[in-house]
Amino acid sequence: MADKPPRGLADVVAASTALSDIDGQQGRLFYRGYDIHDIAGRISFEECVHLLQRGSLPTTQEFEGIVDELAGDRDLGPTAESLLPYVVGSGTPMEALRTLVSALSVDDPDASDPSLEADRRKATRLVAQMPVLVARYEAERSGRSVPDPDPGLGIAGNFLLQISGKQPSPREAEIFDECLVLHADHTMNASTFTARVIAATLSDIHSAITGAMGALRGPLHGGANEAVMKTLQSIEGGPEAVDGFVRAELEGGHKLMGFGHRVYKTEDPRATHLRRMSEELAEISGDSRFYEMSRRMEQTVLETKGLYPNVDFFAASVYHSLGIPTDLFTPVFAISRMSGWTAHVIEQHEDNRLIRPDSEYTGPRDQRWVAIEER
Repeated sequence: MADKPPRGLADVVAASTALSDIDGQQGRLFYRGYDIHDIAGRISFEECVHLLQRGSLPTTQEFEGIVDELAGDRDLGPTAESLLPYVVGSGTPMEALRTLVSALSVDDPDASDPSLEADRRKATRLVAQMPVLVARYEAERSGRSVPDPDPGLGIAGNFLLQISGKQPSPREAEIFDECLVLHADHTMNASTFTARVIAATLSDIHSAITGAMGALRGPLHGGANEAVMKTLQSIEGGPEAVDGFVRAELEGGHKLMGFGHRVYKTEDPRATHLRRMSEELAEISGDSRFYEMSRRMEQTVLETKGLYPNVDFFAASVYHSLGIPTDLFTPVFAISRMSGWTAHVIEQHEDNRLIRPDSEYTGPRDQRWVAIEER
């Protein structure tokens, strides 16, 4: 009898990619050969988009070009605009935004063009549109208008401006920009694999990204950061109550979101940066409660279970400190990951083969039909 396939396709190579790589034993992440520790906090999200979608860190001229492209691609089109009032207030933000991302294709000028050049234009357009969608969604449900984008701010700064209606400080914009870089791509995770499976049928980029949005919504993927924040907010008594809460949860067999990873056997390298940013934002705001609670929880889980925090854990307190509503944490993840998803779709289309894995049948065999009156 053949060996059973690994559950969840663990360690099965599903595709070749030049976009990102992980060394799970050493806790390292690379974008096109660049160590995340080398580029996080040093390149802007716009530079990261160029790196992933176009293959290299941009020159000054290329950087100015992609910044102009992204600034000119913010328009949502009439279909998504008309849908906004209907999807707000019904279901979760991710359900609404999944629908809105799909609607973007209706008015995309390159929607029916499958060429590489058109794919690249659509990819850049989606990166530009996603933060506007999230900000417009929040404004619609809050009953306020969205400020015009500030030409002096990049994607990160303009998102904070439009989501809150207030000008972010330069340091807040820098921190959120680094968050976007850290979340941009992560090899063959569930949402990226979903996007590539859809793209491999030669379906369009908007269909692939809509599928990726559906996968990201799950609490075992992008939804984990929201769950972390809700856990922190549920603990009564502040940092001193964390240890008892954690031990009671673990003894009760409950899972604490934000810990452990299918790939990393040591600390997630993105968590290293997010921990630092959480601490800095706590100092800036003068409110260190959630940072201190996170640190206590991190230490207790490591002592009792040997688990390290993943990218979702400290992202929760960082996003909270930046004034982002908790139920928009996963959509914010999608703002960043749009750069990686679209780059993977482009890569799949460039060298395509239908993704059609085999399966192991576990049902009964040699069944025989019996007439309904004899059953």
